[in-house]
Amino acid sequence: MPDTNGSTGRTPETHVIDFRAAEHLLAARDPRGAVKLLDGVIAAHPENTAARLLRARAFFAAAQLRPAELEFTVVLEREPDNAFAHFALGRTYERQGRGDQAKRHFRLAAALDPNPQYLEAAHFED
Repeated sequence: MPDTNGSTGRTPETHVIDFRAAEHLLAARDPRGAVKLLDGVIAAHPENTAARLLRARAFFAAAQLRPAELEFTVVLEREPDNAFAHFALGRTYERQGRGDQAKRHFRLAAALDPNPQYLEAAHFED
């Protein structure tokens, strides 16, 4: 029988479990498995920025660069000061050969957070 979310057996608690399982799958280098779990979480909770950021990371790890770009963009629309999302979007653009767009996001990341990795990618000396 469908629950109040319109799906069988899915509750906010099972979505949390799926999110945590997706984190573990991504850490275990199974990004496609993580995406599958996160698809259901995001379908039920499209406003969940943490789930969207994790799915963007999983898309990136699976070399699905266009979906990663789109998801990182959604995260940044909601959290424009998210330094990691800027950095990851920069890496996504870099892998697509879009250097100018990558540099812009690397510099935004470094300006928001002086993380050495962000500063190195920003190439402020250029």
